[in-house]
Amino acid sequence: MDVGPVEAKTANGRLHLSKLVSASIIGIFAILLIGALYFARTFFLPVMLALLITLTFSPLVRYLRRHGIPSVVSAIMIVLAMFAVFGAAAYYLADPVSQVIADAPAVAQRLEERFAPLREPLRKIMSASAQLEQIAAAVSPATERVVVAQPGLAAWAADTLGGLGATLGVTLVLVVFLLSSGDLFLHKLVRILPTYSDKKRSVRVVHDVEFEVSRYLLTITAINICFGAAVAFAMAVLGMPNALLWGAAATVLNFIPYVGAAIGTGTALIAGLITYGSIGLALLPPAAYLLFHTLESAFITPLVLGRRLELNVVVIFVSLAFWSWIWGIVGALIAVPILVVVKVFCDSFPGLANVGEFLSGNNFTVEPAADQDTAAVEN
Repeated sequence: MDVGPVEAKTANGRLHLSKLVSASIIGIFAILLIGALYFARTFFLPVMLALLITLTFSPLVRYLRRHGIPSVVSAIMIVLAMFAVFGAAAYYLADPVSQVIADAPAVAQRLEERFAPLREPLRKIMSASAQLEQIAAAVSPATERVVVAQPGLAAWAADTLGGLGATLGVTLVLVVFLLSSGDLFLHKLVRILPTYSDKKRSVRVVHDVEFEVSRYLLTITAINICFGAAVAFAMAVLGMPNALLWGAAATVLNFIPYVGAAIGTGTALIAGLITYGSIGLALLPPAAYLLFHTLESAFITPLVLGRRLELNVVVIFVSLAFWSWIWGIVGALIAVPILVVVKVFCDSFPGLANVGEFLSGNNFTVEPAADQDTAAVEN
C-alpha cells in the first residue's frame, strides 16, 4: 500500500516518517516545552536550581561517603551551611536595602537636579509623544484607554524578595533529598543499560558533568566573592554609602557575563553623580568597578579556569536573553551554568561533538576524559 511522501513502511513493518514530519514534530515539542517552562516556572525553577546545586556538591558528598559520613548527614550539613550563608547575608543587608528604598524619593530628586540641563529636550520629546497620542485618539475615538496601576517600589521589592525566598526554600529542601539519594539514580541507570560499554559511558558522563560543573560553579563563586569584596573595599575608600551592599550587588551581578558589568558600572556612575559634586570625582566609582571587572574577566578567571569551558559570546547573549525571559533575574543568573552543563554533556558524546564545538568559544576540540570509575559499574 502506498502511504505517500509523508510516511512509509520499512521492511520490518515499522512506520518511517519523512524529514519534514520529523522536524515538525520536534518543532512542536520545542514550542510546548518552552511554554511549559514559562507558565510552570514556579515548579521548574526550584527543580533546575536544585539540580545545579546537586551537581555542584555531589563530588563532595561522594568524597565524604567514602570516608564514612552518610550521604544524608553530609547533605543536611551542606544545606544548613548554605542556609546560614543566605541568612547572614539577608541579616546584614536588610538595613542597607531598607535605607536605599527609603531614600529612593530623595535620590530621584537629586537625579532630576543633576540632569536639569536635559530637562528641556526631554520635555520637548514628551510633548511630541503626547501630540502623537492625541492624533491617534482623534483617528480612533472609540478606543478606550486602560491604565494599570503599578505597585510602588517598596511593594515591588517585598514581592520580589518574597518570591525569591520561597523559591530558595523549596530549592534547599529538594537539594537535601537529591544529595541524600547519593548515586541511587546512577545505579538504576547502570542496571537498565544493556551493554557493559554503555554502563561505563553512563558512569563516566555523569561523573564528568558533576566534576566540571562543580569545579566551574565553585570557582566562579569564589572569584565573584573576591570581586565583590574588592568593589566593597573600593567603594568604602571612595566614601560611597552602603559599601557592603555594593559588594553584595557586585558579587551577584558578576554571575551575569557582560550585562552584569554594564549594570554595575552604570549604577556606580549614577551613584557617583548623586554622591559627589564634581564630574571628576563622580567618575571614580565606575572607573574602579570597571577596573576590577577587567582584571577579573581578562586575567584572573582565564588563569584559574583555563579555556576548557570557554563559551561562545553569541550563545551566551542568546542564553541570557532566553532564560531571563523565561525565569527573570534567577534565569539570568543560571543561564551560563546551564550552558556549561550542556557543553560538558555534548563533549562527552561523539555524536554531539558538533554542538559542543558550536557552544565553545575556542578553536580546539575538547577531548572526553579517560574512562574512570569503572568500579561503580561493576557494583
